[in-house]
Amino acid sequence: MEPSINLRQAIERRRAARAFKSDMIPSVIIQEILRLGLQAPSGYNLQPWRFIVVRSQENKQKLKACAFDQRQVEEAPVVLICCGDRRVNQSDYIESVIELGKEQAAMNDAYADFIRSSVPALFENRPSFDSLEAWTNRHTMLSVAYLMIVAQSYGVDSCPMEGFVTTQVKEAFKIPEEVDVCCIVAMGYASEPFKKYGGRFSIQTVCYGETYGDFFEI
Repeated sequence: MEPSINLRQAIERRRAARAFKSDMIPSVIIQEILRLGLQAPSGYNLQPWRFIVVRSQENKQKLKACAFDQRQVEEAPVVLICCGDRRVNQSDYIESVIELGKEQAAMNDAYADFIRSSVPALFENRPSFDSLEAWTNRHTMLSVAYLMIVAQSYGVDSCPMEGFVTTQVKEAFKIPEEVDVCCIVAMGYASEPFKKYGGRFSIQTVCYGETYGDFFEI
């Protein structure tokens, strides 16, 4: 499977679709979207993201009830419940990451020992985040961004959503206590008309040179 458009086109064309056609996404494309989306980076390669792929109409209706009855949840042929697993700091999980690295010839014993000591220290000291949920959400959204851009490159539209009641989603889909719902992504083929492009601020508006607030000159 090869994308129908290039990376720049996929980024520029992506819009949040509010309504979807009933057309199904071919399984081979769903698989490729997920495969490439999982190539996103993560700290220590811990990959805390977890995705529930919702395709049955019954479960989409159940999810819609947790998401303020937004129509795209029921209309989209595929909806992802995107989660972050806080249990990635447990020793058995860290060992699974080390084993994965060894299988890829990317992990030697010295680096394995470094990870065994550094990951627990990171989550104990939390130098750059206030909570473990903040850390897992941060990395999960990297993968979500990959997924949406890859989907667009295959002509599949998407809608990232934060309009849902977390407790209801967790109960309805049997999500463990240690796993947080980061967002929902509806995916499919958008119905016309699209929501108009809202524009983006310029580079000079949101980028600073060297120090926050200083003018950035290209």
